[in-house]
Amino acid sequence: MSLAAGPGRGGGGAQGQLPEELQLVVEKHVAYIQSLDTRREELEYHLTEHLRISGIYWGLTALHLLGHPDALPREGVLDFVFICLHENGGFSPAPGHDPHMLYTLSAVQILAMVDGFGELEKKVPDGKTKVARYIASLQRANGTFAGDEWGETDTRFMYGALNALSLLGLLPQQQPDQPPMIDIPAAMAHVKACQNFDGGFGSEPGAESHSGQVFTCCGALSIAGEIDSYLGEAGKDRLGAWLSERQLPSGGLNGRPEKLVDVCYSWWVMSSMAMIDRLHWIDKGKLTAFILQCQDADEGGLADRPGDMVDVFHTVFGIAGLSLLGHPGLVEVDAA
Repeated sequence: MSLAAGPGRGGGGAQGQLPEELQLVVEKHVAYIQSLDTRREELEYHLTEHLRISGIYWGLTALHLLGHPDALPREGVLDFVFICLHENGGFSPAPGHDPHMLYTLSAVQILAMVDGFGELEKKVPDGKTKVARYIASLQRANGTFAGDEWGETDTRFMYGALNALSLLGLLPQQQPDQPPMIDIPAAMAHVKACQNFDGGFGSEPGAESHSGQVFTCCGALSIAGEIDSYLGEAGKDRLGAWLSERQLPSGGLNGRPEKLVDVCYSWWVMSSMAMIDRLHWIDKGKLTAFILQCQDADEGGLADRPGDMVDVFHTVFGIAGLSLLGHPGLVEVDAA
């Protein structure tokens, strides 16, 4: 996910002309995200410790999309990120936890968003390279990546590896004069083996198609520069048809057939459709209305479905979905 200022974005003027039920309560969402680290007396705060660094990334991303990138203290964010850095170059979700690919990606994304790579190099000599070597150490002979030293593999971890390395500027194609740190051809062969007859992708070869895995596989193909050459127009049509069928009568999207809608798929499904130029196959008006029904207009934040409890995970992906839909007042997100 990358952010770019778009025409008419970042201000509230256009949104003020919308009917009340279609307005995003920007200031409430900003205040909600700012409040998250003040809730240390609540049980939920401690139960979600294993997601802490990703939670910071989700909150920062939402704030950038809302046009308030400086709403969290940069120094405090960097201090927490560096506390989670391990000697082997990986990042954990919080102090006292093991390093993992997913949290290493979140840490790298945070550093990129707050322009923190300079501080990383000051903290650790050749810090970017050290992080990249940790990521590369998790690639397996068949091209896939493990999440950590215990060896679980998943296309999420491959996408995380390619995303983080691209942000670090250390993908093989970004360093043509250096020996490659990872085997891109093997990684792409594994991603392609995860595609199913219905056009979707699973977590491993033969696994059921799932919108989240479609995102990770399309993201990996896109970062490697192979999504167009691999899928072609016919492949994009087939995948786009499967993705567009994720929209239900409520306007919301689900992750796979016969499942409930969930606001987070506003990002997973639509960003995948954006990567294959099929975003217009979604009913944008109905999806916009569904996402906005999931917001808490009084306290801020978005939930998975209307009436449920809000959380930062669904807040960021609901707001990112609205950005892809071109909702007024938001910074434009580039899924490619």
